[in-house]
Amino acid sequence: MPSSKATKSKKAQAKELDSQPLLTGPALYRNRELSWLEFNRRVQDEALDERNPLLERVKFLSISSTNLDEFFAVRVAGIKEQQLSGIGSLTADGLTPADQLSAIRASAVEMSVRQRRCWHEDLQPLLRRQGIAFEPFDTLSASEQAFLSDYFKRQIYPVLTPQAVDAGHPFPHISSLSLNMLIVVEDARGQHVARMKIPPVLPRFIEIPPSTAHGGDDHRQYRFVLLEEVIEANLGSLFPGKRVTSAYMFRITRDADLEFRDAANESLIKTVEDELERRHFGFVVRLTVEPAMPDGWRIWLAERLDVPANDVYILDRPLGFADLMQLYALDRPELKDVPFTPRVPRVIVESPTIFDAISRQDLMLYHPYDSFAPVIDLIRQASADENVVAIKQTLYRIGSHSPIIEALLEARDDEKQVAVLVELKARFDEESNINWARALEKAGVHVAYGVTGLKTHCKVILVVRREGDKLRRYVHLGTGNYNPSTARIYTDLSMMTDDEDIASDVSDVFNLLTGYSSQTEYRKLLVAPVNMRSRTIELIENEARHGSNGCVTMKMNSLSDPRIIQALYRASQAGAKVDLIVRGICCLRPGMPGISDNIRVISIVGRFLEHPRIYYFAHGSPKGDECVYAGSADLMPRNLDYRVEILFPVEDPGLLKYVKTEILDAQLRDNTRASEMQANGSYVRLAPEKGEPVRDSHSLPGPRGPHVTLRAVPPILA
Repeated sequence: MPSSKATKSKKAQAKELDSQPLLTGPALYRNRELSWLEFNRRVQDEALDERNPLLERVKFLSISSTNLDEFFAVRVAGIKEQQLSGIGSLTADGLTPADQLSAIRASAVEMSVRQRRCWHEDLQPLLRRQGIAFEPFDTLSASEQAFLSDYFKRQIYPVLTPQAVDAGHPFPHISSLSLNMLIVVEDARGQHVARMKIPPVLPRFIEIPPSTAHGGDDHRQYRFVLLEEVIEANLGSLFPGKRVTSAYMFRITRDADLEFRDAANESLIKTVEDELERRHFGFVVRLTVEPAMPDGWRIWLAERLDVPANDVYILDRPLGFADLMQLYALDRPELKDVPFTPRVPRVIVESPTIFDAISRQDLMLYHPYDSFAPVIDLIRQASADENVVAIKQTLYRIGSHSPIIEALLEARDDEKQVAVLVELKARFDEESNINWARALEKAGVHVAYGVTGLKTHCKVILVVRREGDKLRRYVHLGTGNYNPSTARIYTDLSMMTDDEDIASDVSDVFNLLTGYSSQTEYRKLLVAPVNMRSRTIELIENEARHGSNGCVTMKMNSLSDPRIIQALYRASQAGAKVDLIVRGICCLRPGMPGISDNIRVISIVGRFLEHPRIYYFAHGSPKGDECVYAGSADLMPRNLDYRVEILFPVEDPGLLKYVKTEILDAQLRDNTRASEMQANGSYVRLAPEKGEPVRDSHSLPGPRGPHVTLRAVPPILA
């Protein structure tokens, strides 16, 4: 921020800004849920983009389906709960819960139809040309059908469990997202119905042996049959003495939006475990059936699942496109993105330890272009270093196999204090995190679960090391999770520093997380829910006071906080330039005359999942120069009010320039992966103008590193 003297000289401008009317009309905002659906449409667009390798397109189609499943399980379930509770409050864009559900259904139907058209009319024919074919069971030769029938007897039949539905057998529980078959049989006593779950342990696509496959000699040829077709062809063996008259596939999505009451550590674990159990029995928010199912059976099924007609979706096979990810494992590297090896900064390679490297300069890593290995090495070296007296870390999404956890487990000894904040309420990672927390506690690590009523989302490590007669603190701050697997496919920033003010702030944050601190002031960090929203608004308003010389550039996953959006609108009205790189939800509308003329919004979806949150202000430093903050927080009410988040300053001039020019500016120039948001909330995919060079922010080898690179990291550490 400028000095107090400079601020006082602009009192008139500040008063003018403060006196402007509130920008709260519904026409000024995009609906959060519909904005997310637009994002998932952009993910689908990658499946349709012929520039992407074929199996990468299949992967994107699978991801778009998984995304939609989670959207129904969490967001749609939440809206339906509002509706059932009689909560009729309007969203910022003026929609009731019923309005939202109606709009969501229309968009979801269109999206699901688009998925199937992409698969049946585009990807499947292309896969066949590449020797990856999907065959209907009834078109196979007699020998191939015989092979699959034998496979059924040996590998499928033993794990199937048909369940009768009649007066003596009540309708069974149906698991969320499971694939199911409704089977109708007849005998001398009449018609009977059964339900059978298709166990997820079975592969969705059954391969016909290569010896019977046809194709060229250049590449391995694959031919597949849908698992459900193999089962249908052999249903008679499951119902001896009866005649199978028909079978229909269906799938449901249950409410997975868990609610946690505040509790002490052990009670919190029990609460989370109880809620995880409840997730299996949440109400049904979506029933998907195939067109072949007659109206009568569809109504019968919906009644037993207590699903209203407008929550029933009729879609062509296959149900559950998430299973297409199975194909990505095929050994066809020429149909995938070219692999690459991440870099390791020269300063790290040439330093005896990671601590020596950090002592020389602040370090920044831009994953996945820069290896995640130095972050793991920080914990490993701290664990083994007899001069390290304390290690503290937050953990949110860790993964199933974690070298970070392994290093923390090795660190525990009588001379070293190890404290870990494990967030048990990380959605869909709850069970994994409980298991890791118990393993850490068993090894003697001090484990805490955060602040009552808040979710801990910040990514931070603090290492305290004895050097001579002093203690020095080393800090890692990141925008992404401590998960080496996602670090290969997400873009994220890591910063390592021994800056005393930042280290003191981080110590205060850990005291907040593990103790009873009520810290309200921080030296350099922006911390939610303490000062992050207020300082961000101050920084935006400061740019507004600079009029046409003001500049705000923000990169994030989602933007939905009304007060932040209003501040950005006021900055635009004052003439400041506002560039927003928002991957997903954006409730702000750009390009509205007199309101957001100076705001541009783009979204980048491509090979890597854009994940860093970066905030640039042209006059935001204490001296009135440019400044950059990065961290874990999106600009959403949940991040600013209900999570512990950190935004850290990038103060090294070289690193600041790198973030501004090599990341933010490069993405704003992207004319290949970027889509630009229109005032109505739709997006237009950008393309190079005639004679304009192609600018793809996801092209390899990626932006040059913030530090000179000496060598590549061994693949095992990448």
